[in-house]
Amino acid sequence: MKPSVLLTFYRVMAYVTAVLLIGLCVSVVLKYGWPDGSTIQQSGEAWTTTIGIAHGWLYMLYLVVAFFLTRMLRIEIGHMLLVLLAGTVPFGAFFAERKVVRWFHDRQHGAGSSNTGGNAATGGARSARS
Repeated sequence: MKPSVLLTFYRVMAYVTAVLLIGLCVSVVLKYGWPDGSTIQQSGEAWTTTIGIAHGWLYMLYLVVAFFLTRMLRIEIGHMLLVLLAGTVPFGAFFAERKVVRWFHDRQHGAGSSNTGGNAATGGARSARS
């Protein structure tokens, strides 16, 4: 698979995963934040099940795509794990997506000699811009 196609697929999966996780959080609040049996609580319960299943399956796909992309970019293991876990933190995948895109473009243009887009001497100055 071409690197640019893999990046695009990763970006789509990151956004889908993030939006579904935010929706899941909202539905959980609806499920547990209202009295049992109320219309809002029942809606929250239905949405929690539906969104939870969708997020779970799509998160697995996100993991596979993110793993292959971070391996292709030769990202160090600690940063790779953070990217993989970003789909479990509300809004986390949005931040991870921006970082991975930056790493991808830096690698494509030959900028930065480090695996993470920054260097240890400057404390990761490139990562501070994200």
